[in-house]
Amino acid sequence: MIEYGTNVVAGAVPGKGDQETAGVPVYDTVSGAAAAEDADASVLFVPPAFAADAIFEALDADLELAVAITEGIPTQDMAKVNKRLGETDTRLLGPNCPGIITPGEAKLGILPGNIFADGNVGLVSRSGTLTYQVVDNLTERGLGQSTAIGIGGDPIIGTSFVDALEAFEADTETDAVVMCGEIGGEDEEQAARFIGEHMDTPVAGFIAGRTAPPGKRMGHAGAIVSGSGTGTAQSKIDALNDAGVPVGDTPEEVADHVERFL
Repeated sequence: MIEYGTNVVAGAVPGKGDQETAGVPVYDTVSGAAAAEDADASVLFVPPAFAADAIFEALDADLELAVAITEGIPTQDMAKVNKRLGETDTRLLGPNCPGIITPGEAKLGILPGNIFADGNVGLVSRSGTLTYQVVDNLTERGLGQSTAIGIGGDPIIGTSFVDALEAFEADTETDAVVMCGEIGGEDEEQAARFIGEHMDTPVAGFIAGRTAPPGKRMGHAGAIVSGSGTGTAQSKIDALNDAGVPVGDTPEEVADHVERFL
């Protein structure tokens, strides 16, 4: 993150206060670090058993943004975090996400900065790997990105597709959006309704997991089809198509749609 140009002002590790790593001071607590260094965001690289506590630290410090990279946080822990989120102004990305990047400015997380380019295409995705594939195709076409957001694939996450799409719709730097979803849950169907009712910015879609057998967990903890008629790849594609969103069969086709938009 430092190499990319992100202004990393502090680290926080219990019991490691008054140390320094890579020229960055380390504090015992997030609140202590935020107060001393005037930080406004926190990135969590914390083992699953302790990650919820780390998120609570970020919330208690009144940070604007917390990015939880950790995979495998117990759903019960995230249910408690979700309840607390409703009482705070902090935006949470993740967990189980690659982070967020505004190309040429800063990145928070583990996204490979070299494949991104500054531009006017916003991207929001449940899958980190899919993010990289789509972005690589966009960049190769000369279609740079305004911001790319990984929201994570767990059943309970902080920032939803709708939250991200709402932010892109309000962003004057974003002229088109790519939304990468996957099987499981109803988030993509909800996003399709939001796009149809509230967005003027054109959106292109991609849905991963089309060949997954019904009822099987495929990768992300959130990627399980309920059997209720929602959550399948086809139900998500149909919902997006109904909202006027073209859905590519491959990352290359997604780039084709964006190219036509612009």
